[in-house]
Amino acid sequence: MELATGFESISRDGWRALAVEVLRKSGIETEAPEEALSTATYDGVTVAPLYDLDDLPGDPGLPGEAPYVRGARGTPGWDVRQRHAVADPEAVLADLENGVTSLWLVVGDGAIPVDALGAVLKDVYLDLAPVVLEAGERVREAAEVLFGRGSAVRGNLGASAVGGPGLELARRCLDGFPGLGAVTVDATPFHDAGGSDAEELGCSIARGVAELRALTDGGLSVEQALGQIEFRYAATADQFATIAKLRAARRLWARVAEVCGAAGGSGGGPVGGAAGGPGGYGGQRQHAVTSSAMMTARDPWVNMLRTTLACFAAGVGGAEAVTVQPFDACLGLPDAFSRRIARNTQALLLEESGLGRVIDPAGGSWYVERRTADLAERAWAWFQEIEAAGGITRAAGLVADRIAATRARRADDVAHRRLPITGVSEFPDVHEKPVRPPTPAQAASETGGLPRIRYAEEFEALRDLADAQPERPTVFLATIGPVAAHTARAAFAANLFQAGGLDTETAGPGADPEQIATAFAVSGASVACLCSTDKLYAQHAAAVATALRKAGARKVWLAGKGEYEGVDGNLYAGCDALAVLRETFDDLEVTR
Repeated sequence: MELATGFESISRDGWRALAVEVLRKSGIETEAPEEALSTATYDGVTVAPLYDLDDLPGDPGLPGEAPYVRGARGTPGWDVRQRHAVADPEAVLADLENGVTSLWLVVGDGAIPVDALGAVLKDVYLDLAPVVLEAGERVREAAEVLFGRGSAVRGNLGASAVGGPGLELARRCLDGFPGLGAVTVDATPFHDAGGSDAEELGCSIARGVAELRALTDGGLSVEQALGQIEFRYAATADQFATIAKLRAARRLWARVAEVCGAAGGSGGGPVGGAAGGPGGYGGQRQHAVTSSAMMTARDPWVNMLRTTLACFAAGVGGAEAVTVQPFDACLGLPDAFSRRIARNTQALLLEESGLGRVIDPAGGSWYVERRTADLAERAWAWFQEIEAAGGITRAAGLVADRIAATRARRADDVAHRRLPITGVSEFPDVHEKPVRPPTPAQAASETGGLPRIRYAEEFEALRDLADAQPERPTVFLATIGPVAAHTARAAFAANLFQAGGLDTETAGPGADPEQIATAFAVSGASVACLCSTDKLYAQHAAAVATALRKAGARKVWLAGKGEYEGVDGNLYAGCDALAVLRETFDDLEVTR
């Protein structure tokens, strides 16, 4: 018996007619509901409100087969990889004994000293627990430590063959260390600089091609060179974007392998071709890391939710290894508790939820397949643009400018709260207590000259400034009318001001201008915001604003879009919240 039995079938045209009626009741007149309800990503990919069989872009293949959209391996699950940047053998062993299956070690100045690496790995079985290095200029020395542990060692040395020792290290790996790769293409700096998904993908493929050229120019076969390279991508709380990004990345790299003549390089589709064969290219090796840019220093507990979503997306997207950053990563070095939460997040998803028992659970979704294909096309076009400019090194200026433009667009969305940040720009706790005392900063990865940003940092800078004042600056909410009339806009205004660390004091119910002005004077505030309904504004806004002015208000805002005598500006959904807050800080004469 089919599940749909007993339900009336409906066509896209039928859905369209129903959607038009709903939109009309909402005040939107349109005959094209798809356009009215669609959104666009920073890459121009349209996210439609409805998908059906006609949206499928073609056969994505099977898991473990070219073009590897559905996964480079034909097995479910992933490697739980924890990052360590401190020489703490006990912490490393605690992770490995409690669910972590591989290590990402940061080696060098400000991190694990090279001469301490041996001690850190002394009791680690490197044939069972792969190690990935991030050692910068000390990579040769760090690699020697792993080479010294025997031919069974597994992982990646994290080197570059473009201006680095990646070629010589790759030869060492091929000569006697079959479980080791030499080169890591780290795409996270492009993401951390504010780049879009297609920009991160295109830059990573361009960097990968540069590494591939350097390795093959040095005498490695295409298959050997491909086998030496691992890619690292950022995973965000936008789960479908992350799923599509990882799937698209494998498709793009398979196309590169095909063009380079690797056996098993790719498969069908817009960026596909021939089927794979034994001993040939086996798909892109992917390491997904939960995004640094999405993390917040304020209300860091929310980071647990963000990283859970990102980890889920990375697993569903087919990453072979996943690193969950500790929820307090913005506050300095993680402690045992935050490392435990990070690894348990993965254990819960792999074991309790059963996510580790399913191969490509998003495969076949009309939405996911369409979004994967659309993203791959845009990323490939960006990659071709970089190549036309001379490759990733020569196109550094082009890349920086393109990412800067995207960063500015995203920053504008954050400022206007079109891109809300829970606990920071939305629903802040202005009186939150620190999670723990501050600790030294974590060792930072190389950025390749690009800036490293966090989406929340502009709001958090205002919070820090407000916290630093002898007394917390306060904005007076001049509530007009009964509680039922002013509550919605008063809550909206309070939420906005508190996003900058400002406290709010409310007048309470009533409409008498003099009483409201008296309450304002008692509050000690110098900025006020009117909060009520449009109907009551028409009756009382001008009089209340005038009374507030006489009582010493330097600035009078109004929650809503109406214009009234004595009102200086408006707060509304979509207004530039950062501009409002900065202006309010000036009016409150906050000391910088």
